[in-house]
Amino acid sequence: MKENIMEKADKVITATYNRFPVVIEKGSGCRLWDTTGRSYTDFVSGIAVCNLGHAHPRISRVLAKQAEILLHVSNLYYTIPQVELAAHLVENSFADRVFFCNSGAEANEAALKLARRYFWEKGQTHRYRVVTMEKSFHGRTMATLSATGQDKIKKGYDPVLEGFDFVPFNDVDAIRRSIKPSTCAVLVEPVQGEGGIRVPDAGYLPAVRKVCDENDLLLIFDEIQTGIGRTGALFAYEHFRVAPDIMTLAKALANGLPIGAMLANEKVASAFGPGSHATTFGGTPIVTSVALEVLKVIAADNIIEHCRKVGDYFKARLVELKNRHDSVEDVRGLGLLLGMKLNVDAMPVVTACMEKGFLINGIQDTILRFIPPLIIDKKDIDALISCLDEIL
Repeated sequence: MKENIMEKADKVITATYNRFPVVIEKGSGCRLWDTTGRSYTDFVSGIAVCNLGHAHPRISRVLAKQAEILLHVSNLYYTIPQVELAAHLVENSFADRVFFCNSGAEANEAALKLARRYFWEKGQTHRYRVVTMEKSFHGRTMATLSATGQDKIKKGYDPVLEGFDFVPFNDVDAIRRSIKPSTCAVLVEPVQGEGGIRVPDAGYLPAVRKVCDENDLLLIFDEIQTGIGRTGALFAYEHFRVAPDIMTLAKALANGLPIGAMLANEKVASAFGPGSHATTFGGTPIVTSVALEVLKVIAADNIIEHCRKVGDYFKARLVELKNRHDSVEDVRGLGLLLGMKLNVDAMPVVTACMEKGFLINGIQDTILRFIPPLIIDKKDIDALISCLDEIL
């Protein structure tokens, strides 16, 4: 069965992924099983998506119940789950308004459009440029790959969209130097994920906020990977005690169902009026009902506190590996968004871990990324550490 599925996939699906030679069939909690019955402990969680693990009973019940009531009617009408989810996000963040879409790239697309529209509404039509960071990742649409600070993402798509100025991450003076009369916003991930699990200095984001205020710029936080508890706070900006004007979410918001959200304060959000932006599938009842339940479970089960505790434990165990193995250069991250930088290729380690029953992720050639479900326990972490210790 495994070989048949893989052979069929290679014939009918575009070859945009280098897939591992396994066919995942089912999951429960932090475990996945392939079609041969082999189990894996999941330290990837669908690329920081399944924060509550797989087949969570409360999520499954809400999904099944809503599927029997209403799937989709479009945004021409009000729906209860969408309104309740938006209210929950507003009540638990800096924001006053929410725009729902289907992915992180679409959320960032909406944020970029809103930033330009805001200044257009003010009569400052010359202000359209956005300062963004080297090694950032913001999506695969033309606008979001243009905003991404990694050349490999843009290969083959020239000319990319004009209007983005790139500066080093964690360097506020570089942002100051890059500001032009045409600049309208600064776009930054509070912690760079795809760029290598890079955590900024404690004063960086507050300083960026100050620069934006001094120059009448909007501050946009891309929290697509860092949001919904991943770093040990509901939103990563809480660690740094600074709020943006616009924030984007996706990935873990609905624990596996496709959703994106752009949040903004009232001053900025008011630039979006009827017809200024839209999406057919944004915020459907089925997806928003699940996302609302995800947030309720996170709060009721103290998931964020658990994430902080096991995240600190996990990071300490990774530091132990660094102290024992010359091939480990650095350990970094917040909560359960952790990285280990090697001085060798990461992919053989990823493959060896999979062969031993652990799914981990490699990024930027030499970095192991660990983004397990937030419900992971110390026993599973210890098992992975033993596996890594042996491989290294």
